[in-house]
Amino acid sequence: MINFMDINCDMGESFGNWSMGDDAGMMPRITTANVACGFHASDPVTMLQTVAMAKEHGIAVGSHPGLPDLLGFGRRAMNITPEDAHAYVVYQTGALQATLRMHGMSLHHVKPHGAFYSVLRTDEALAEAVADAIAGLSDTPMLYWPAPIDAAMPVAAKKKGIRVVGEIYPDLQYAPDGSLVLQRAKHETDTAFAAAQVKRFVQTGKVEATDGTLIALEAESLCIHGDGPNATAVGDAVRAALTEIGCAIAPVMA
Repeated sequence: MINFMDINCDMGESFGNWSMGDDAGMMPRITTANVACGFHASDPVTMLQTVAMAKEHGIAVGSHPGLPDLLGFGRRAMNITPEDAHAYVVYQTGALQATLRMHGMSLHHVKPHGAFYSVLRTDEALAEAVADAIAGLSDTPMLYWPAPIDAAMPVAAKKKGIRVVGEIYPDLQYAPDGSLVLQRAKHETDTAFAAAQVKRFVQTGKVEATDGTLIALEAESLCIHGDGPNATAVGDAVRAALTEIGCAIAPVMA
């Protein structure tokens, strides 16, 4: 059985007067926040407000860099070079680091967003460039990555001595090959399903796929989507499930 689990959530993804996700509701229910840095979402005021909220709740903060695509929320494919990929991570994470410094906090990890994550799964040259960036941004660099952690990005990160923290998603389903079944539109999550998936993983290291098979994954963190219609209820169910089986809830320490 796993002794402790981190709970993370993508946050700070609002932009100006446009609101995205229930950040205020999710903060008391998580241990780690992945904060958008301005390319796919967020703005300077939103970043400052999100980090201030995280500090108030004792939440560790990592950067959530994406492709420069505000209109498409960073979910559209884009041809970029390794030099671009490196610069995008440095630029965005640097902005968040300045925001963290204003609140006496430091960077916890980096977690690529959306289409940026997708291309880093397979493009080794881009993955190596991003790994170089992450390694240079922190004395104790960490990469958050959805399990399984054998894609190009986590492999490149490990070669650079970057700690890779695998994630599972209690509010999504898994295909028989271990990949996530992504939702085209957000819908309510069955909290009983989410709780059962969490208990199963913590106790056995496996998740149940859509065909009923059990898939072994390596993970230290649970990611809950804060923009789901019942995100806070999912957060409560996950925390209750962990407490029920005696699993501690805490951020991953470098």
